[in-house]
Amino acid sequence: MKIVRYQVANQAFYGALGNDHSIMELVGSPFNNPQIGSAVTDLDSAKLLAPVNPQKIICVGLNYVSHINEMGLEQPQFPMLFMKPHTTITHPGNPIVYPTAAVEVEYEAELTAVIGKTARRVSENEALDYILGYTCGNDVTQRAIQRAEMANGAMLISKGFDSFCPLGPVIDTSVDPSNLALSTRVNGITKQTGNTSDLLFNVAKLVSYASDAMTLVPGDVILTGTPSGVGPIISGDIVEVEIENIGILNNPVISEENL
Repeated sequence: MKIVRYQVANQAFYGALGNDHSIMELVGSPFNNPQIGSAVTDLDSAKLLAPVNPQKIICVGLNYVSHINEMGLEQPQFPMLFMKPHTTITHPGNPIVYPTAAVEVEYEAELTAVIGKTARRVSENEALDYILGYTCGNDVTQRAIQRAEMANGAMLISKGFDSFCPLGPVIDTSVDPSNLALSTRVNGITKQTGNTSDLLFNVAKLVSYASDAMTLVPGDVILTGTPSGVGPIISGDIVEVEIENIGILNNPVISEENL
């Protein structure tokens, strides 16, 4: 099933996306065996929202072998986690805002796992049972600030500007996360390609590791890292993150001065 979250009259609703791009009513919570009702709208008419409204946005650095090699770094011995503020969330089609004083803002395509039920100290063997499904994420980064932060053992502001975490367009509840192609296009030109088979720490490991320290609740998301090929975006660009069998997350880039 492909789950969408959409807006009608300033209210958010969940729906199930049909093969004909119709959106059917989702009866009950998407996290508790919902039933699919009748068609209520269609994809072209709906205002899509980020498919969840998470309490926690957990991200992983240096988690693709190709990206680690590209940067000439050693492989981490355990997942390198950081978090983004809730205010970074950006809906499909909404703009990534290029900050006024920023330089070197870059895209990072990421498979994003959506937690489906409360998880605390779960084993790797059972971890995937706690996932509702997967969506597309873009861990937008101000690279110049990131370098300065990491030199001091920190990483927040470079990842934390408003609008720096586009999510969507759907949650796919049936894909296998172990072998999915992902890519980024800027203005229609492919800039980044990879496959989740290249992950250093797989999704099960990430869920288990994070849940050893903190309770993961339904709707929390884990952005699982980005492959090699990250690069710059500027105001006026259109950025598309595509993940096999999930869909395309599309966001324009606008300068803060044009808001």
